[in-house]
Amino acid sequence: MASSTVTSAQPERPPRPNLAFRRLRGKRSPAEFAAAVRRAAREIGERVSCDARYVGRVEAGEIRCPNYAYERVFLHMFPGRTLTDLGFAPRSSVRGRQARTPGESRGAGEPYDTHDTQDVLDTQDVRDAQDLYETHDNNEESDVLRRAFMTSGATVAAASLGPLGLAVDAAAAGRPARRAGTGEAGALEEAVRRIRLLDDRHGADGLYRRAAAPLRTAYALLDAGVSRQATADRIYTGAGELAISVGWLAHDSGRFDDARSHYAEALATARMNGDAGLEAHAFCNMAFLARDAGRPREAVRAAQAAQRAARPLGSARLMSLLALREAGGWAGLADRVGCEQALVRAQTFFERGPSDTDPEWMSFYGEAELEGLEAQCWSTLGDWPRAARHARRAADLQDPHFTRNLALYSAELADDLARGGRPDEAAGAGMRVLDLLGEVQSSRIHTMLAGTARVLLPHRRASGVSTFLDRHAALPRPA
Repeated sequence: MASSTVTSAQPERPPRPNLAFRRLRGKRSPAEFAAAVRRAAREIGERVSCDARYVGRVEAGEIRCPNYAYERVFLHMFPGRTLTDLGFAPRSSVRGRQARTPGESRGAGEPYDTHDTQDVLDTQDVRDAQDLYETHDNNEESDVLRRAFMTSGATVAAASLGPLGLAVDAAAAGRPARRAGTGEAGALEEAVRRIRLLDDRHGADGLYRRAAAPLRTAYALLDAGVSRQATADRIYTGAGELAISVGWLAHDSGRFDDARSHYAEALATARMNGDAGLEAHAFCNMAFLARDAGRPREAVRAAQAAQRAARPLGSARLMSLLALREAGGWAGLADRVGCEQALVRAQTFFERGPSDTDPEWMSFYGEAELEGLEAQCWSTLGDWPRAARHARRAADLQDPHFTRNLALYSAELADDLARGGRPDEAAGAGMRVLDLLGEVQSSRIHTMLAGTARVLLPHRRASGVSTFLDRHAALPRPA
């Protein structure tokens, strides 16, 4: 019998709490401090999704040195200080791949931050790309993932889970299969974050085709076995969240049957693992899909199921979003009273503010999204002036970094104005959407804009309408 090539793990070095960073946070809660980090990032043109969990990891010493994006943000927040002043280790001391022996692997407490890496569409040096993948369980996997990320196109990199495939392919290559560990769990979680970030900026069409293979690999990892229960829980949750993300990419690009299948897979994963948060998320997206697919009663029932799952989680913002999903279903049923009641609940929950219990995936949900979803409800009910007011607020409130949502709210505004008898204003809003389509690939937005163009055709002589129609007609048709 061939001897195993798997070496025993080196003793883990326990993380040392970062007391300096904790002192800088002061009396602010982790969530409040994370919000301050995000604001500081916007001030200097960076894009990070810092949350309370990330702040906790820094303070616990799990992140000994931040990636380059976070370094720039922290030094902007605390001018005159160095990373060492902030309680971090020197970058050279934690990069040290050369210092490791060939058989040595990293422990569960990963010293290098992989949360919130820069979008690969931006100019980025090789060191930044390496930082993404300094946390995997053996050197071979790290090398392969770095090469995959650095040589692929933007959307391929965003949707890729290259190293996870190694655990599945090892047997075929004649090497003993190794159970999944913290490295794979971290890579899976990071892939979900990156897919969401690129979708927020650029839309789903270019991502969906490349996202299904990593999802299959994630579930194959679970089938191969996981070393610890805590790691298994992370991978179950990560696989379920990835299924939802891939489902959303299918949903937003008009592949409703594929989306339904992925959401159902996520729901099954949630129930097998007793994960109420994942179950609420799956039902939330299923309600949205049902509404878009013309099944409003199913949308109501799915949204209500999501609220039952989410109630014990203690997140008012999550309950607000789920009430909006229910409102969308009632609007589709032409039940104005049911819709208004759900909208009041959504607003009441929203006004309670954010909390540490808000799920990470809800980073998109703010006042702009609240206004945008309410606009969709009034549009479905045929109240065009009211829909236009909320859509305009949504577009005005939207962070310009979220290009896809800015285009979506502007397209909603254009359609509401056109159907409400204000063709000149509709054309102006439509032109703003056309200006954004170079950065956004979303079948949903293209479909909305095409509907607006049809409504405006009889008004070609109105101010600006002819120009809008000509530009829209010249658009390349989505594949």
